[in-house]
Amino acid sequence: MEIKEEDQNPLCKGIPNLLSSFVDTFVDFSVSGGLFLPSQNPNSDFPDSQKRHEETPVSLQTRYPAPDRLIAIGDLHGDLEKSKQALRLAGLIDGSDNWAGGSATVVQVGDVLDRGDEEIKILYFLEKLKREAMKVGGNFITMNGNHEIMNIEGDFRYVTKLGLKEFENWAYWYCLGNEMKSLCVGLEKPKDIYDGIPLTFRGVTSDILHGIRARIAALRPNGPIANKFLSKNVTVLVVGDSIFVHGGLLAKHVEYGLERINEEVRDWISGLMGKAAPGYCKGRNAVVWLRKFSDIEKNCDCAMLEHVLATVPGLKRMIMGHTIQKDGINVACNNRAVRIDVGMSKGCINGLPEVLEINRNLDLRVLANPLHQNKHKSYLDADKKEGLALLIPESGSKQVEVKA
Repeated sequence: MEIKEEDQNPLCKGIPNLLSSFVDTFVDFSVSGGLFLPSQNPNSDFPDSQKRHEETPVSLQTRYPAPDRLIAIGDLHGDLEKSKQALRLAGLIDGSDNWAGGSATVVQVGDVLDRGDEEIKILYFLEKLKREAMKVGGNFITMNGNHEIMNIEGDFRYVTKLGLKEFENWAYWYCLGNEMKSLCVGLEKPKDIYDGIPLTFRGVTSDILHGIRARIAALRPNGPIANKFLSKNVTVLVVGDSIFVHGGLLAKHVEYGLERINEEVRDWISGLMGKAAPGYCKGRNAVVWLRKFSDIEKNCDCAMLEHVLATVPGLKRMIMGHTIQKDGINVACNNRAVRIDVGMSKGCINGLPEVLEINRNLDLRVLANPLHQNKHKSYLDADKKEGLALLIPESGSKQVEVKA
């Protein structure tokens, strides 16, 4: 006797989606170092289930009002422990690595990828904090850096062998999950993540070949890791009177449209705009590559910076990563340029973690481990001073040359 679809038990009708959601959770737990991602849609029966590659691109917000507390964190480059240290400095996570930042807004300015060995684990960890923060009125915003753009385009010059191994491990569990899904009647057969990727590459040795192929599969436009994490990143961001960007902005970028930049980069990462990144993401004057306001050895182009800030009403400062500042977070151009990449990753200069804090009363502070304050004597009695320039002398820092 044939059972009509409307007469089926509702639970039975939901079994394929339930299984798919379970498999996704199983894969996430296996590759993230044991994390369970909180549900994004608590009212849904199957909140994080299928068709992630077929969903419409996520909506990105480019402008936010000033929060009571704003924290900015520089480049992380695959160093999970240093990333956690930076978050602890600002009281954003507790002893169990759960969100403890309340209603604070956090901006991480990009370059999670490359130079370190735990890139995927950081992506999952930041995603967990995003979801935990959202549930209590906080906000954790991640951005694209030049290394995200490079990896999506298949430029792996700064990848470590252990970094490749992490992606190889991800591919094993992800493909295993797909095999589990393919056994369930009612689920569309998963696509082969290696479709179109060559079996060999000139100059690539056998010990890293599987890692290279897995990394391409994960991070190319419309790849599972690119879609799951990087498509949610913004490339330019305005929070209150601060504008954030990984490298720097020129007036032509602002005129092109901040929202337009975010939407086009998102669409490219989602596989809707071909293989090549948009032009404003490539070259020395790109939004993720520019060093005109962060390269201390060449001096900050203050006149150009003033012109850029004047194109967006109400802006007081540009906050940037990308260029390592050997002596810590510093400012230039009468506090208008703020450089926050301290090279904290062991894959960079193993710098001391620091983060920038901006409070609603417009005080700017650098948060660092008290045990390290002797290195930056200007931090002492910081709460008695006004403005970041008094905390960090404009001419007191040296920038470290690190390619890309």
